[in-house]
Amino acid sequence: MNLNSKILTTVHIVISAIMINAQSTSAKLPGDPTLVSSKATLDKLISYDKGNFKYKVEDYFARPKASQFKLSPDGQYLSYKEKDRDMKNHVYVKDLKTGKVTKALEEKDDLIKSYGWLNKKRLFYTQDKGGNENLHLYAADVDGKNLKDLTPFEGVKIGSVNIIKDTDFAVVTMNKNNKQIFEPFKINFVTGEMTQLFENKDPKNPIDDYLFDKEGNLRGYTVLENGLTTKTYYKDLQTGKFNLIKSTDWKDTFNVMRFNDNSKNKDEAYVVTNLDSDKSRIVLYDLKKNAVIKEVYSNPTFDVSSVSVAGKNRNYELDYISYNGIKNETIPVSNFYKEVDAKLKSEFGDKQFYVVSSDDNDSKLLVVVDSDKLYGKYYEYNTKTNNVKLLLDLMPQLKEEDMAEMRPIEFKSRDGLTIHGYITLPKAAVDGKKVPLIVNPHGGPQGIRDSWGFNPETQLFASRGYATLQVNFRISGGYGKEFQNSGYKQIGRKAMDDVEDGVKYAIEQGWVDKDKVAIYGGSHGGYATLMGLIKTPDLYSCGVDYVGVSNIFTFFDSFPEYWKPYKEMVKQIWYDLDNPEEAKIAKEVSPVFQIDKIKKPLFVVQGANDPRVNINESDQIVKALRNKGFEVPYMVKYDEGHGFGKEKNRIELYKSMLGFFAENFNK
Repeated sequence: MNLNSKILTTVHIVISAIMINAQSTSAKLPGDPTLVSSKATLDKLISYDKGNFKYKVEDYFARPKASQFKLSPDGQYLSYKEKDRDMKNHVYVKDLKTGKVTKALEEKDDLIKSYGWLNKKRLFYTQDKGGNENLHLYAADVDGKNLKDLTPFEGVKIGSVNIIKDTDFAVVTMNKNNKQIFEPFKINFVTGEMTQLFENKDPKNPIDDYLFDKEGNLRGYTVLENGLTTKTYYKDLQTGKFNLIKSTDWKDTFNVMRFNDNSKNKDEAYVVTNLDSDKSRIVLYDLKKNAVIKEVYSNPTFDVSSVSVAGKNRNYELDYISYNGIKNETIPVSNFYKEVDAKLKSEFGDKQFYVVSSDDNDSKLLVVVDSDKLYGKYYEYNTKTNNVKLLLDLMPQLKEEDMAEMRPIEFKSRDGLTIHGYITLPKAAVDGKKVPLIVNPHGGPQGIRDSWGFNPETQLFASRGYATLQVNFRISGGYGKEFQNSGYKQIGRKAMDDVEDGVKYAIEQGWVDKDKVAIYGGSHGGYATLMGLIKTPDLYSCGVDYVGVSNIFTFFDSFPEYWKPYKEMVKQIWYDLDNPEEAKIAKEVSPVFQIDKIKKPLFVVQGANDPRVNINESDQIVKALRNKGFEVPYMVKYDEGHGFGKEKNRIELYKSMLGFFAENFNK
């Protein structure tokens, strides 16, 4: 439970405000502001969501009054975010002995993306500018003083952060010297002093991951050779030389998660691998001998890729293994965690629970409990007294008895693959009435999947009487490499077939009114929305494209610098535009070239500062359709990136979306 905190930025996976007068400021804004719909147009859209509804958009998408509780390492302080009247989420620290509360971190124009404890007296947080994803790392004392930007470089983003326990140091990777590649720096989080630890010398064959031990020593790294081969190097502790121990295709997994500090063998580590299996499994591995010691855990149906390890107080023993199956599953290992697991199961039954924070002695645990009908409650568990007490209900306004069931589903694709997914059913559908359906393809698309649990979107839609279908189509992660690989070069084609087969399945079950089916998604899901309206124009009533790709060619050309080392991978996932045959396919499945096939209403939404899916992707499709006389409402927020993070913007988005669905379902 006391793992080093990490801030992860995944560059392998290419995906999962203030109203501004566009005419007067168009020269300063990204994209073409003249395309953006007026406030009056969007307000009219909102007005279509009429009815005597028990819950409003704010009930689902206003941020909790308090959230993200964390214990300091010594257990003296409890930190948390608390929202003010201006919807700013500041970080407060409560002294558990005196009860004194101090505002430690102040959120201003930009969101505090994540925060945590560096040591018992100092906090960190991350922040970008308007959603541009160039995250900086900041640190401050518990009283808010001695605030420092630890990575004060323009246009630079951090990759990972490894806190070195019981020191004033963290190891941070960032693309400071070359925007395409990341290098590790040892930073004193009190003084800000910085030392580069290793040089990433070959941008064409870059190091794309580093392995550090708990003392912050570099013990290994992986090199991405020619964009397609992953080479793992490990340091011989006797000679100091980094030796090649594994060379794998990028589609295969050999990921050193962390060292097994419970063992006397300094070369022993937990590794996730599928080199000799379809499903990823966890093994103990001797990195010096380059050999498996033993299998820790595997599952015949789902990938397993997560372990939780105790801290120094319990000699870094393995506490539990977890994986995402039909629901989230936890396998207790240590005696300590077996007792914790048994106690929490007796308290919370079949609900999901997660230990999200603890002090160094594990005397206090913070536990989050949720389900498909429960947004989340924080509990404090005192392991000494075995007492569990409620700390906070994050969304007390949402009553479990009013929420919709999220039901796991499984069906066969038209070519025989087993496809998993979920459908959220409003009460009317459970009672036998056929209801409108919103199909919600996930982002990514590769390596991402939808999961069981509370989903504010699907619950909001259910409050209006709509079911929501989420299909883990081929290329989704978590179901083994064969299933994921089967979706490569099938984006917009067989991956869409799976979504359509899911709609057919839902209709056959009697849940859905086949004449009232909409499609909505973000990122790849936005692309899938456009392709759905093109590929099966009679299946859907309307669609919402949220930060979605419209043109594979311009999407590739607009990659941020730190994605460019992965371009060869993307060619194998999407299409190789240098290959004439594949370029032809890419054009056929690029929505902007197929707009004549779009017959149903479309609503487009974009964050202006999006570094993943550039605003040009949304501008293109809106402009092309309008030039054909097809009206498209278009929402752009100029203080957002790849998805809306600010409460005001999110609420406006979902109000507009509900109005759009209501208008088109009721025609």
